[in-house]
This record gives sequence, C-alpha cells and structure tokens, in this order.
Amino acid sequence: MEHEKRPWGEYTVLKEGEGFKVKSIIVEPGQKLSLQLHHKRAEHWIIVRGEALMTLDDKEIHLKKNESVYIQKETKHLIENQGKLPREFIEVQTGDYLGEDDIERFDDIYGRIK
Repeated sequence: MEHEKRPWGEYTVLKEGEGFKVKSIIVEPGQKLSLQLHHKRAEHWIIVRGEALMTLDDKEIHLKKNESVYIQKETKHLIENQGKLPREFIEVQTGDYLGEDDIERFDDIYGRIK
C-alpha cells in the first residue's frame, strides 16, 4: 500500500484499479488541504472519524461522521480540521486519469502553488 506524509497529515491508498482509487486521508488538527480542483477526476468523500469543514466552490459545508459529498471534475474544493483531534475521511477517485499531478491549486498555506 502506498502511504504518503503531507504537511496537513497523511494518506494511504487502500485500493486501486482501472478508473478508480480509494484513499484513507487523515487531516491533523488545525490543518487543511489546499483549495484545489481536478481536471480529469471526480471524488467522493466520506467522513469516518470526527467532523470537518469543507468548501465546495463558494459553499461551506460542515460534515460529520457518516456524511459524504460528491465533488465533480472542475469543482474547487478543500477540507479543513478546526478541531483538536485528527479527522479521517475516505476518498474515492473516479476517472480516466488519477495521477497526483492532476491538481490545480488556488490557495495553499504550505506554499505549493506553482
């Protein structure tokens, strides 16, 4: 299994096949992923531990355990952990291309905008 540390937490690829990838993603307290979009894939996020604040285009959504959201291609999104404990969600990616380089960042507290 592929496991990666990131400035905001970590992820593990649980399963990968033709046209899909499933990840477990942990966001540490006070951290957030960049405001981003993907050109070649859609994503479905399911919260499995804790609560999180998500931005989907221009809407803020509070997600609790067992709640989910679908993110279409070309949709700006981010997730952040405003709590004191790690938050975990399952990400299911679908599309013809699932590479980590299919990302366009618009805002990133870690300085990763190209």
